Amino acid sequence: MLRFLTQRIMSAIPVIFGVVTLSFVILNLLPGDPVTVMLARSGATAEQVAQLREQLGLNLPLWQQYLSYVGRVLTGDFGRSIVSSTPVIDTIMDNLPATLTLSGLAMLVAIPVGIVMGAVAGVFRNSWLDRVVMGFTAVSVSVPAFWIGLMLVMLFAVQLGWLPAAGQGSPEALILPVAALSLGAISTVARSTRTNILEALKQDYILTARAQGKSETVILFRHALPNALVPVVTMIGLQFGWLFSGAFFIEAAFSRRGLGTVMVDAINSSDFPVVQGAVLFTALFYVVLNIVVDVLYALIDPKITFD
Repeated sequence: MLRFLTQRIMSAIPVIFGVVTLSFVILNLLPGDPVTVMLARSGATAEQVAQLREQLGLNLPLWQQYLSYVGRVLTGDFGRSIVSSTPVIDTIMDNLPATLTLSGLAMLVAIPVGIVMGAVAGVFRNSWLDRVVMGFTAVSVSVPAFWIGLMLVMLFAVQLGWLPAAGQGSPEALILPVAALSLGAISTVARSTRTNILEALKQDYILTARAQGKSETVILFRHALPNALVPVVTMIGLQFGWLFSGAFFIEAAFSRRGLGTVMVDAINSSDFPVVQGAVLFTALFYVVLNIVVDVLYALIDPKITFD
């Protein structure tokens, strides 16, 4: 297992390096000068602007800025915010719990609901239940989550007045964001579960179980469903990564403070260190999640070994 983890970590290094390089290049190609933004209201002179650019290292050639940034990242230093002067890692950690809460709750909703819907659609293939489930999944995966969020706000907050339209700090304020974020994941889990249920029901061990006189309920829950869920585990892990990044848009739609709003504010103020740090942290989150998923997949599937 140690060898397997080492190989996965080594294969992730080029991915992280690529993210660092790409984010640095793209952000430096965007219009806007962070020094100008910082000194916009102070009426600073040209000498003061030049002095601040030198303090921040923005007067150096891009390749020197890049090497300096990579060197800091390797030591765990994501730099400081140009606007607030606070360490980027502190900004990320202060806002991470809100984003993890939103994406985690959405995943907790999506897994059981998606599995039940997919199992029902698979068992009752070509029935009206199957058509309803497949129709729902086709629509929900095609519509952006933030648009769903806006529609939920219009219905449940504006028209009915049942739930708050935005904000955070109360359980009620999480209901609409979680619902909007989880719908796409529910559909993905349901479609994957249905596909694997149908495949499992064709296997020889299902025919053997039926020949032994076992009931369809026993066959479904003891034989078909456990085997069908093995490949779903990988998809669920990757889906959590999508929910984590998708939470950024939902936070903006519902005016919730989190990594998404931090990135939006940083982009608007040309606070490059914060944007780079958030992008790199998100990439690291994906890499770690993929490694965990690979390990879990090997643990639950006896046909897969760490060798």
